[in-house]
Amino acid sequence: MSIVVLLLAMGTGSFAQTFGVRAGLNLSNMLAKDQDGTYSDDFKMNSGFHIGPTMELPINEMFTFETGLLLSTKGFKMSEKESFNGDTYEAKVKLNLLYLDIPLTAKASFDVGGVKLFGTFGPYIGIGLSGKAKYEDTFNGETETEEEDINFGSDEDEDDFKTLDLGLTAGVGVEFNSIQISINYGLGLANISSYTQDGSKVNNRVLGVSVGYKFGRK
Repeated sequence: MSIVVLLLAMGTGSFAQTFGVRAGLNLSNMLAKDQDGTYSDDFKMNSGFHIGPTMELPINEMFTFETGLLLSTKGFKMSEKESFNGDTYEAKVKLNLLYLDIPLTAKASFDVGGVKLFGTFGPYIGIGLSGKAKYEDTFNGETETEEEDINFGSDEDEDDFKTLDLGLTAGVGVEFNSIQISINYGLGLANISSYTQDGSKVNNRVLGVSVGYKFGRK
């Protein structure tokens, strides 16, 4: 976090920095595996959101450095349905995690016919804030639901996921006047599983569609 504070402080002293806001849709998933196999093959994308302030610092006419503080949802969902002797059983799981994501990306922009096309690439830092796991079991039309809070930390007996997430993010988009529309993908590289026995490994995956606005642009 101290790195971001330093960058923001540097930006406030620069006459050319640009501030904005970004929001949009997240489609998140997870990779989960250990030495015995991969358990996330049946995971499906879970819809959510991201929102927060952004800042750009110019490097030259083509390149800028972009960062921000984005509240971002992650997780996955899964459902299974089976029949036994005419009885139907269905189980659904939905994991919703809320992170504070800090992108630290390089942005290259190109003027094309009065609009700007751009691409971004770089690392991100994610800090786990809260989460819930929702379970729904249906047997012969009768449904039972249960919710469980997710704990972030490094204690494999008490916690579900590590607080810190690290990864790479890349995106492309278009900018006209003060509006930006972009598609981004976040590839989690850090193992966020607090349980590390048997080679247990969990990584975040997030596809995002964003609309952004830059203040003070004409």
